[in-house]
Amino acid sequence: MATDPRVSPAAALATAVVAVSAGAILVRLSEAPSSVAAFYRVLFTTLPLLPVALWRYRADLARIGRRDLAFATLSGVALALHFAAWFESLEWTSVAASVTLVQAQPVFVALGAWVLLRERVTRRMAVGIAVAIAGMVAMSLGDLLGGVLVGPRPLYGNGLALFGAVTAAGYVLAGRALRQRVSLVPYVVVVYGVCTVSLFLLVLAEGHPLTGYPSREWALFAGLALGPGLLGHTVLNWALAHVESSVASVSLLGEPVGATVLAFLVLAEVPTPVTLVGGAVVLAGIALTSTGTTG
Repeated sequence: MATDPRVSPAAALATAVVAVSAGAILVRLSEAPSSVAAFYRVLFTTLPLLPVALWRYRADLARIGRRDLAFATLSGVALALHFAAWFESLEWTSVAASVTLVQAQPVFVALGAWVLLRERVTRRMAVGIAVAIAGMVAMSLGDLLGGVLVGPRPLYGNGLALFGAVTAAGYVLAGRALRQRVSLVPYVVVVYGVCTVSLFLLVLAEGHPLTGYPSREWALFAGLALGPGLLGHTVLNWALAHVESSVASVSLLGEPVGATVLAFLVLAEVPTPVTLVGGAVVLAGIALTSTGTTG
């Protein structure tokens, strides 16, 4: 652990949570196709880091071999699928449901590590996974059974958000070994580079234009990169050097809360009681899973 950071880690985590909470609102405000917004979000996050990587971390980049490049490719493709699915989910379901479900990544990381890497699942983690899954079912089906819908196709949107959580877990698992051997900036540039290319191909496959958008859209694309990208996840990665990873993971549970509040203030979107209760259950399960790595 680093000591005596000039910036308070608690303040850094709070900044990161606020920044990532704004991401869903910016996506919802954008009228561009979701894959285009995702592409520019990743591209504009990567471009400022590219010259830093080439200038200060050239040796680190040169040491990345074929095996590491393969893992980086898997990680980047998974991240592209995560962004594409989650951005699209916000078109169909509520911000509260989408952000809460996509935040369930630690649950799927734990399951993936158990199935693929034979890592031990503690009793606390098992309980957390079960609680989170119960909350997901309640969120996804409760509003439909109750006849109160938030979003044009909430079940479809919730499914996309869950797929976004699964692919985010794939991004983490594929990049875990690489991150242990490659420093942060080269790692981000390589993986985000693959992610950018993957999203570019997706945009082309869907037939969407890459140019011709009004200035408002370009401002939203830049906001997605600056807010959730640089101020959010970059600051969070800095904070990991000064706080326990479980603390950082649990602090990100503030994202669904912040996004729900912002959706109410900015979009006048009021989540249903079932969404709120189910979301609370999901967050409790995530918290148990994230803090259950020991014991």
